[in-house]
Amino acid sequence: MTRRAWIYGLPAVALLVVFVLVPFASVVRYATWDWSGFGTPRPVGLENFARLLRDGSFWRSIGTTLVFAAVTLPLFLWLSRTIAVALEGTRLERATKVLLLIPAVTTVAGAAVSWYLLYNPDYGLVVEATGLSLPWQTAPWAAMAILVAFTLWQNTGYGVLVLSAALRGIPGEIKEAAVVDGATDRQLRRYVVYPLLRRSMTFLVVIGSALVLQSYTAVYLLTRGGPYGSTRVAGYYLYETAFERLRLGYGAAATLLVLALVVTVAALEWWWIGRDDR
Repeated sequence: MTRRAWIYGLPAVALLVVFVLVPFASVVRYATWDWSGFGTPRPVGLENFARLLRDGSFWRSIGTTLVFAAVTLPLFLWLSRTIAVALEGTRLERATKVLLLIPAVTTVAGAAVSWYLLYNPDYGLVVEATGLSLPWQTAPWAAMAILVAFTLWQNTGYGVLVLSAALRGIPGEIKEAAVVDGATDRQLRRYVVYPLLRRSMTFLVVIGSALVLQSYTAVYLLTRGGPYGSTRVAGYYLYETAFERLRLGYGAAATLLVLALVVTVAALEWWWIGRDDR
């Protein structure tokens, strides 16, 4: 290894150790304790994991998370691709992308408060102006719908940006050849453009899956897991367990299981979507 490689490599390794390996090792250690954050931890071995396997609340939160992901992720991919293709080469492309990216650079807390004030069924500005009310504080389906809409509003701009960059990388000669051969606009998108976006779509699938499977902040600020636990996703379950019920060891064990789920889903997605490249 050259001297320059050592100079640039050692800080990267140090950052990896400090911000990844040490926290992960700490979570693994806490997962074998029965500890509330006060007093002396009591080692329990794998007992926390055994309890989790029998914990109906934990598995319901996993099910809610998977439902949320199954609804949000396809819509995120479809909206990102549709908007990116529709904007390509138009006069308002740059201005529209800037507007779409504003939610992505806005803090989740500020955005959630804005949505709460706009769409509150009792006194929201949108409700007052239009008379249309979505009962997301009392109806489980409406609560899930507001979380899906908020997540799409916040993240679609990022997906559009990624796919727009991929669209610019498609050689114009390929499109021109398809048009010369008689391809319509619809056929051009379906048989030429969309296949060439596959790698970027794969990236968005993996990133989007990780985001929705780890969703927490929007749930905490908008619904607090309600109504009736209908939006208690895994991330919010971890928060309740560790910091409201003060079961830090149990929460650490649940964190490791959720992490394993996220990594497994991401690996399966890479394999499934990229299998044609092998």
